[in-house]
Amino acid sequence: MRRWLSQHRAAFGLAVRRLAAAPFNTLLSLLVIGIALTLPAFGYLALDNLRELGRNASGAQQISVFVEVGAARKDVVEIENRLRGLSTVRFSFVPRDEALKRLQKSDEMAEIVASLPRNPLPDAFVVEPADTAPEALEALRAELASWPKVAHVQLDSAWVKRFDAFLRLGKLAVLLLAGLFGAGLIAVTFNTIRLQVMAQAAEIEVARMIGATDGFIRRPFSYFGALQGGLGGLLAAALVYGALRLLAGPVGELAALYGGSFALHAPAATDVAALAAVGALLGWIGAQLSVSLSLRAFD
Repeated sequence: MRRWLSQHRAAFGLAVRRLAAAPFNTLLSLLVIGIALTLPAFGYLALDNLRELGRNASGAQQISVFVEVGAARKDVVEIENRLRGLSTVRFSFVPRDEALKRLQKSDEMAEIVASLPRNPLPDAFVVEPADTAPEALEALRAELASWPKVAHVQLDSAWVKRFDAFLRLGKLAVLLLAGLFGAGLIAVTFNTIRLQVMAQAAEIEVARMIGATDGFIRRPFSYFGALQGGLGGLLAAALVYGALRLLAGPVGELAALYGGSFALHAPAATDVAALAAVGALLGWIGAQLSVSLSLRAFD
Protein backbone atom coordinates (compact mmCIF):
# COMPACT_ATOMS: atom_id res chain seq x y z
CA MET A 1 0.00 0.00 0.00
CA ARG A 2 2.83 2.41 0.84
CA ARG A 3 4.52 1.69 -2.46
CA TRP A 4 1.22 2.26 -4.30
CA LEU A 5 0.65 5.58 -2.49
CA SER A 6 4.25 6.60 -3.15
CA GLN A 7 3.82 5.96 -6.88
CA HIS A 8 0.63 8.03 -6.99
CA ARG A 9 2.26 10.83 -5.01
CA ALA A 10 5.20 10.89 -7.42
CA ALA A 11 2.85 10.89 -10.43
CA PHE A 12 0.85 13.74 -8.96
CA GLY A 13 3.99 15.77 -8.29
CA LEU A 14 5.20 15.15 -11.85
CA ALA A 15 1.86 16.37 -13.23
CA VAL A 16 2.08 19.55 -11.14
CA ARG A 17 5.64 20.20 -12.37
CA ARG A 18 4.54 19.75 -15.98
CA LEU A 19 1.76 22.27 -15.48
CA ALA A 20 4.16 24.75 -13.90
CA ALA A 21 6.88 24.19 -16.52
CA ALA A 22 4.84 25.89 -19.27
CA PRO A 23 2.77 28.56 -17.50
CA PHE A 24 1.67 30.36 -20.66
CA ASN A 25 0.44 27.18 -22.37
CA THR A 26 -1.21 26.09 -19.12
CA LEU A 27 -2.99 29.43 -18.81
CA LEU A 28 -4.30 29.22 -22.37
CA SER A 29 -5.55 25.67 -21.80
CA LEU A 30 -7.24 26.69 -18.56
CA LEU A 31 -8.94 29.61 -20.32
CA VAL A 32 -10.29 27.31 -23.03
CA ILE A 33 -11.54 24.79 -20.46
CA GLY A 34 -12.92 27.52 -18.19
CA ILE A 35 -14.89 29.17 -21.00
CA ALA A 36 -16.18 25.79 -22.18
CA LEU A 37 -17.52 25.05 -18.69
CA THR A 38 -18.71 28.60 -18.01
CA LEU A 39 -21.45 28.68 -20.64
CA PRO A 40 -23.42 25.60 -19.49
CA ALA A 41 -22.77 26.44 -15.82
CA PHE A 42 -24.07 29.97 -16.28
CA GLY A 43 -27.09 28.64 -18.17
CA TYR A 44 -27.89 26.23 -15.34
CA LEU A 45 -27.57 29.00 -12.75
CA ALA A 46 -29.69 31.36 -14.86
CA LEU A 47 -32.47 28.75 -15.01
CA ASP A 48 -32.23 28.25 -11.26
CA ASN A 49 -32.57 32.00 -10.67
CA LEU A 50 -35.43 32.18 -13.15
CA ARG A 51 -37.25 29.37 -11.33
CA GLU A 52 -36.80 31.24 -8.05
CA LEU A 53 -38.06 34.43 -9.66
CA GLY A 54 -41.16 32.60 -10.85
CA ARG A 55 -41.82 31.33 -7.34
CA ASN A 56 -41.45 34.80 -5.86
CA ALA A 57 -43.60 36.52 -8.47
CA SER A 58 -46.80 37.98 -7.11
CA GLY A 59 -49.54 35.34 -7.22
CA ALA A 60 -47.39 32.91 -9.17
CA GLN A 61 -47.88 29.24 -8.35
CA GLN A 62 -50.32 30.11 -5.56
CA ILE A 63 -53.80 28.70 -5.11
CA SER A 64 -56.60 30.95 -3.82
CA VAL A 65 -59.36 29.13 -1.94
CA PHE A 66 -62.56 31.19 -1.60
CA VAL A 67 -65.05 30.19 1.08
CA GLU A 68 -68.78 30.44 0.46
CA VAL A 69 -70.14 33.85 1.45
CA GLY A 70 -72.72 32.42 3.84
CA ALA A 71 -70.30 29.99 5.52
CA ALA A 72 -70.24 29.99 9.32
CA ARG A 73 -67.13 30.47 11.43
CA LYS A 74 -66.92 26.75 12.19
CA ASP A 75 -66.86 26.00 8.44
CA VAL A 76 -63.87 28.31 7.99
CA VAL A 77 -62.13 26.63 10.93
CA GLU A 78 -62.81 23.23 9.38
CA ILE A 79 -61.17 24.28 6.12
CA GLU A 80 -58.22 25.69 8.05
CA ASN A 81 -57.80 22.39 9.92
CA ARG A 82 -57.88 20.49 6.65
CA LEU A 83 -55.13 22.74 5.27
CA ARG A 84 -53.04 22.17 8.40
CA GLY A 85 -53.30 18.46 7.68
CA LEU A 86 -51.53 18.94 4.34
CA SER A 87 -47.84 18.81 5.19
CA THR A 88 -46.71 19.93 1.72
CA VAL A 89 -48.36 23.37 1.73
CA ARG A 90 -48.12 26.70 3.50
CA PHE A 91 -51.16 28.92 3.72
CA SER A 92 -52.41 32.22 5.05
CA PHE A 93 -55.94 33.31 5.90
CA VAL A 94 -57.40 36.51 4.41
CA PRO A 95 -60.62 37.59 6.21
CA ARG A 96 -63.28 39.24 4.08
CA ASP A 97 -62.99 42.52 6.02
CA GLU A 98 -59.24 42.68 5.40
CA ALA A 99 -59.76 41.95 1.70
CA LEU A 100 -62.25 44.83 1.52
CA LYS A 101 -59.77 47.21 3.19
CA ARG A 102 -57.12 46.25 0.63
CA LEU A 103 -59.51 47.13 -2.19
CA GLN A 104 -60.35 50.44 -0.53
CA LYS A 105 -56.65 51.37 -0.58
CA SER A 106 -56.53 50.87 -4.34
CA ASP A 107 -57.04 54.10 -6.28
CA GLU A 108 -58.84 52.28 -9.08
CA MET A 109 -61.26 50.36 -6.83
CA ALA A 110 -61.83 52.77 -3.93
CA GLU A 111 -64.77 54.57 -5.54
CA ILE A 112 -66.46 51.33 -6.57
CA VAL A 113 -66.03 49.77 -3.13
CA ALA A 114 -67.44 52.88 -1.44
CA SER A 115 -70.67 52.56 -3.46
CA LEU A 116 -71.32 48.98 -2.31
CA PRO A 117 -74.08 48.57 0.31
CA ARG A 118 -72.31 45.65 2.00
CA ASN A 119 -69.12 43.62 1.80
CA PRO A 120 -69.55 41.09 -1.04
CA LEU A 121 -66.16 39.47 -0.59
CA PRO A 122 -65.75 36.00 0.95
CA ASP A 123 -63.13 34.74 3.37
CA ALA A 124 -60.18 33.23 1.54
CA PHE A 125 -57.04 31.18 2.02
CA VAL A 126 -53.85 31.69 -0.02
CA VAL A 127 -52.09 28.32 -0.39
CA GLU A 128 -48.43 27.97 -1.40
CA PRO A 129 -47.60 24.36 -2.34
CA ALA A 130 -44.09 22.95 -1.97
CA ASP A 131 -44.47 20.92 -5.17
CA THR A 132 -44.95 23.44 -7.98
CA ALA A 133 -45.12 20.96 -10.86
CA PRO A 134 -48.18 21.64 -13.04
CA GLU A 135 -49.63 18.16 -12.45
CA ALA A 136 -49.25 18.46 -8.68
CA LEU A 137 -50.82 21.94 -8.63
CA GLU A 138 -53.77 20.78 -10.70
CA ALA A 139 -54.32 17.74 -8.46
CA LEU A 140 -54.21 19.95 -5.35
CA ARG A 141 -56.64 22.42 -6.91
CA ALA A 142 -59.12 19.60 -7.64
CA GLU A 143 -58.79 18.29 -4.08
CA LEU A 144 -59.39 21.74 -2.53
CA ALA A 145 -62.38 22.35 -4.79
CA SER A 146 -64.04 19.16 -3.51
CA TRP A 147 -64.02 20.32 0.13
CA PRO A 148 -67.35 21.42 1.64
CA LYS A 149 -68.10 25.15 1.88
CA VAL A 150 -65.45 25.96 -0.74
CA ALA A 151 -67.05 28.16 -3.38
CA HIS A 152 -64.15 28.55 -5.82
CA VAL A 153 -60.50 27.59 -6.17
CA GLN A 154 -58.38 29.81 -8.42
CA LEU A 155 -55.16 28.67 -10.07
CA ASP A 156 -53.58 30.14 -13.17
CA SER A 157 -52.72 26.68 -14.50
CA ALA A 158 -52.05 27.93 -18.03
CA TRP A 159 -49.34 30.31 -16.78
CA VAL A 160 -47.81 27.57 -14.64
CA LYS A 161 -47.72 25.13 -17.55
CA ARG A 162 -46.15 27.70 -19.89
CA PHE A 163 -43.52 28.59 -17.31
CA ASP A 164 -42.74 24.91 -16.61
CA ALA A 165 -42.48 24.17 -20.37
CA PHE A 166 -40.08 27.10 -20.78
CA LEU A 167 -37.89 25.82 -17.93
CA ARG A 168 -37.85 22.29 -19.36
CA LEU A 169 -36.86 23.64 -22.77
CA GLY A 170 -34.11 25.72 -21.17
CA LYS A 171 -32.85 22.72 -19.23
CA LEU A 172 -32.68 20.64 -22.40
CA ALA A 173 -30.77 23.42 -24.18
CA VAL A 174 -28.29 23.63 -21.29
CA LEU A 175 -27.78 19.84 -21.35
CA LEU A 176 -27.10 19.90 -25.10
CA LEU A 177 -24.70 22.81 -24.64
CA ALA A 178 -22.96 20.99 -21.78
CA GLY A 179 -22.57 17.88 -23.95
CA LEU A 180 -21.04 19.84 -26.81
CA PHE A 181 -18.60 21.77 -24.64
CA GLY A 182 -17.80 18.64 -22.63
CA ALA A 183 -16.76 16.90 -25.84
CA GLY A 184 -14.68 19.96 -26.69
CA LEU A 185 -12.98 19.82 -23.30
CA ILE A 186 -12.10 16.15 -23.83
CA ALA A 187 -10.67 17.04 -27.25
CA VAL A 188 -8.52 19.83 -25.77
CA THR A 189 -7.11 17.51 -23.12
CA PHE A 190 -6.63 14.74 -25.71
CA ASN A 191 -4.48 16.95 -27.94
CA THR A 192 -2.50 18.39 -25.02
CA ILE A 193 -1.65 14.94 -23.66
CA ARG A 194 -0.88 13.60 -27.13
CA LEU A 195 1.71 16.33 -27.67
CA GLN A 196 3.29 15.52 -24.30
CA VAL A 197 3.44 11.81 -25.13
CA MET A 198 5.08 12.55 -28.49
CA ALA A 199 7.63 14.82 -26.80
CA GLN A 200 8.50 12.08 -24.30
CA ALA A 201 8.37 9.17 -26.73
CA ALA A 202 12.01 8.17 -26.17
CA GLU A 203 11.60 8.30 -22.39
CA ILE A 204 8.48 6.14 -22.59
CA GLU A 205 10.24 3.60 -24.83
CA VAL A 206 13.12 3.28 -22.36
CA ALA A 207 10.72 2.95 -19.43
CA ARG A 208 8.84 0.14 -21.17
CA MET A 209 12.13 -1.64 -21.97
CA ILE A 210 13.07 -1.78 -18.28
CA GLY A 211 9.64 -3.15 -17.31
CA ALA A 212 7.38 -0.15 -16.71
CA THR A 213 3.72 -1.09 -17.08
CA ASP A 214 1.20 0.87 -19.12
CA GLY A 215 -0.54 1.87 -15.90
CA PHE A 216 2.69 3.34 -14.51
CA ILE A 217 3.28 5.32 -17.74
CA ARG A 218 -0.34 6.46 -17.95
CA ARG A 219 -0.61 7.66 -14.34
CA PRO A 220 1.19 11.07 -14.58
CA PHE A 221 -0.73 11.96 -17.72
CA SER A 222 -4.02 11.03 -16.06
CA TYR A 223 -3.24 13.29 -13.12
CA PHE A 224 -2.22 16.04 -15.54
CA GLY A 225 -5.55 15.84 -17.38
CA ALA A 226 -7.55 15.71 -14.15
CA LEU A 227 -5.63 18.65 -12.64
CA GLN A 228 -6.01 20.72 -15.78
CA GLY A 229 -9.74 19.99 -15.95
CA GLY A 230 -10.27 20.65 -12.24
CA LEU A 231 -8.46 23.98 -12.36
CA GLY A 232 -10.47 24.87 -15.46
CA GLY A 233 -13.65 24.11 -13.50
CA LEU A 234 -12.55 26.43 -10.69
CA LEU A 235 -11.80 29.14 -13.26
CA ALA A 236 -15.28 28.62 -14.74
CA ALA A 237 -16.83 29.06 -11.28
CA ALA A 238 -14.88 32.31 -10.86
CA LEU A 239 -16.07 33.56 -14.26
CA VAL A 240 -19.70 32.72 -13.41
CA TYR A 241 -19.40 34.45 -10.05
CA GLY A 242 -17.91 37.54 -11.68
CA ALA A 243 -20.67 37.66 -14.30
CA LEU A 244 -23.35 37.40 -11.60
CA ARG A 245 -21.73 40.22 -9.62
CA LEU A 246 -21.84 42.42 -12.72
CA LEU A 247 -25.50 41.56 -13.37
CA ALA A 248 -26.65 41.85 -9.73
CA GLY A 249 -27.03 45.65 -9.82
CA PRO A 250 -29.01 45.94 -13.09
CA VAL A 251 -31.26 42.99 -12.14
CA GLY A 252 -32.01 44.55 -8.75
CA GLU A 253 -32.84 47.89 -10.38
CA LEU A 254 -35.11 46.19 -12.92
CA ALA A 255 -36.95 44.32 -10.16
CA ALA A 256 -37.40 47.58 -8.22
CA LEU A 257 -38.97 49.23 -11.28
CA TYR A 258 -41.65 46.52 -11.20
CA GLY A 259 -42.25 47.05 -7.48
CA GLY A 260 -40.43 43.95 -6.29
CA SER A 261 -37.07 42.84 -5.01
CA PHE A 262 -34.90 40.06 -6.35
CA ALA A 263 -31.26 39.10 -5.84
CA LEU A 264 -29.34 36.73 -8.07
CA HIS A 265 -28.12 33.60 -6.31
CA ALA A 266 -24.39 32.98 -6.62
CA PRO A 267 -23.06 29.41 -7.00
CA ALA A 268 -22.85 27.58 -3.69
CA ALA A 269 -19.76 25.74 -2.49
CA THR A 270 -21.30 22.45 -3.63
CA ASP A 271 -21.84 23.90 -7.12
CA VAL A 272 -18.19 25.00 -7.31
CA ALA A 273 -17.03 21.57 -6.14
CA ALA A 274 -19.30 19.86 -8.68
CA LEU A 275 -17.99 22.05 -11.50
CA ALA A 276 -14.38 21.29 -10.56
CA ALA A 277 -15.20 17.57 -10.30
CA VAL A 278 -16.86 17.54 -13.73
CA GLY A 279 -13.85 19.33 -15.24
CA ALA A 280 -11.46 16.87 -13.59
CA LEU A 281 -13.48 13.88 -14.81
CA LEU A 282 -13.61 15.14 -18.40
CA GLY A 283 -9.89 15.94 -18.31
CA TRP A 284 -9.16 12.46 -16.95
CA ILE A 285 -11.23 10.86 -19.73
CA GLY A 286 -9.39 12.88 -22.38
CA ALA A 287 -6.03 11.87 -20.91
CA GLN A 288 -7.00 8.18 -20.75
CA LEU A 289 -8.09 8.15 -24.39
CA SER A 290 -4.99 10.00 -25.56
CA VAL A 291 -2.46 7.86 -23.68
CA SER A 292 -4.20 4.60 -24.60
CA LEU A 293 -4.13 5.41 -28.32
CA SER A 294 -0.51 6.60 -28.10
CA LEU A 295 0.65 3.46 -26.30
CA ARG A 296 -1.15 1.33 -28.86
CA ALA A 297 0.79 3.20 -31.57
CA PHE A 298 4.06 2.37 -29.76
CA ASP A 299 3.12 -1.31 -29.83
